Amino acid sequence: MTAVDAQESAELAKLYDDFASAGLMPLWTVRAGLMPQEPAPAAAPHAWAWKDLFPLAERAGRLVPVGRGGERRAIALANPGLGGEPYATPTLWAAVQYLGPKEVAPAHRHAQGAFRFVLDGEGVWTVVDGDPVAMRRGDLLLTPGWAWHEHQNTAAEPMVWLDGLDIPLVAQLDAGFFEFGPDELTDDSTPESSRGERLWGHPGLRPLSGLADLPHSPLPAYRWRHTDAALAAQLELEAEGHAATVEPGHAAVRFTNPTTGRDALPTLRLEMHRLAGDTVTATRREVGSSVWQVFTGSATVTLDQREVSLGVGDLFVVPSWCPLTLRADGPVDLFRFSDAPAYEALRLARHAVVAR
Repeated sequence: MTAVDAQESAELAKLYDDFASAGLMPLWTVRAGLMPQEPAPAAAPHAWAWKDLFPLAERAGRLVPVGRGGERRAIALANPGLGGEPYATPTLWAAVQYLGPKEVAPAHRHAQGAFRFVLDGEGVWTVVDGDPVAMRRGDLLLTPGWAWHEHQNTAAEPMVWLDGLDIPLVAQLDAGFFEFGPDELTDDSTPESSRGERLWGHPGLRPLSGLADLPHSPLPAYRWRHTDAALAAQLELEAEGHAATVEPGHAAVRFTNPTTGRDALPTLRLEMHRLAGDTVTATRREVGSSVWQVFTGSATVTLDQREVSLGVGDLFVVPSWCPLTLRADGPVDLFRFSDAPAYEALRLARHAVVAR
């Protein structure tokens, strides 16, 4: 190295030292990490077995009280790629919530949007902004952001359900707010149908009293009997030779906001999928992440070339741009939620069919 080269090298090293001292970082040293050629998610494809989750929830039910402080007996899925954070993906939070017999979870509200999906059981009512809503097997219940909500179990048996929220997304945006409500249950009634369902739960009919479009669905519950019938009809029509399914043997529905036709919650996409026996889906990938739960039946999922066998209650995470294939071992129903609305609003959504 010549004297001139040595001097330039020393000056360059000093430049980088001065960048660091000033809290600066030159783009040319980090561009590949900042702008990769395709998504390189930190979250890992991962599955959680219900046979492991449920006993742990039962133990928590015996040992951990519900009440102020922790507020809910909810056990979050912690993705192994996210360094110990209680997040399923960088934008999605998923948890198993356990409410014991005759227990009450006190009211609170938060900026994060939430839903409940009931794998099994009944006897719990969630009170959302003063409206008691029954929770039963296969039902999807909404808790929009900043809605007061509390739960009561009127039964002699516990109930466990899936919670989904946009907690990590709201945290990244520094937009989180939380507020405690009354310590005592504000409404202990147990109506067969909530007021929101009585007003909004009629297919294709919109009340003239509610003509303003809303950012979230005013329908607090999407009942399994309706979801089941819609999925069954798609497969029946396909068998009759009519176009009705996503692909052969694959029926699917999306839960929507009746005031706009858009997603039921502004940042979360909620869907139910049914695969007829022996169906194998196309291999797809999309920008954004999703969490799936098997509701009935069993299936084999291939996540980035890794196969996992799944049964009722099992959960799995699909990170951004991870190839996904589903193979039904027999008829199978799967609940899915994703962050797609946020990506679509930011014009960052992209999807591709890798193979059929």
